[in-house]
Amino acid sequence: MPQPRTLVLLRHGRTTWNAAKRIQGQLDPELDEAGLAQAAEVAPEIAKLEPTVLWASDLARARRTAAEVAAATGLAVRHDARLRETMLGERQGLTHEEYAAHAPEEFQRFLRGEWDEIPGAETSTEVADRIGAALGELAGELGPGETGVAVAHGAAIRIAIARLVGWDASRIGALRGMDNCGWAVLSEHPERGWTLAAYNRTA
Repeated sequence: MPQPRTLVLLRHGRTTWNAAKRIQGQLDPELDEAGLAQAAEVAPEIAKLEPTVLWASDLARARRTAAEVAAATGLAVRHDARLRETMLGERQGLTHEEYAAHAPEEFQRFLRGEWDEIPGAETSTEVADRIGAALGELAGELGPGETGVAVAHGAAIRIAIARLVGWDASRIGALRGMDNCGWAVLSEHPERGWTLAAYNRTA
């Protein structure tokens, strides 16, 4: 029986907007000092997993985090826009306080991870389709027993997990928000396909 493949989904480090509770979506703030330190701290932990493939979202916060992982592993990074965060339409750039004042009921749904009705936003199905396709290609580069790493974004990672393990979209909210530079581990089972082995591990 071939050795199972492994996928590691790593969230980027903290950004200036994370610290300010400002909604990022596909806007592109940089890591702050804490985020840079988180990326430097997590990279050796990811290197211990001996990955053979490293992909990342092309947004700055993921690129910078992946650069630390690349330095620790010696791997080249492939940047892929399909690994971006959910595009949150008209709410991108708002602080939580501004969002709550503008659309209080919608904001409460946002906090629960119910984003499909946000004006101009991607649906969870659209996100699952694009990120699922990217991770499928990444996994296709892995040989038996090998590990691939994708550096992406909190909500996108939760949606990706649901798609890969075959959960109904309504179960996404069961996964709490992932910490900055937290990671999830998915292991390939010969009969069940991808299974969630760990969630929100931190350095």
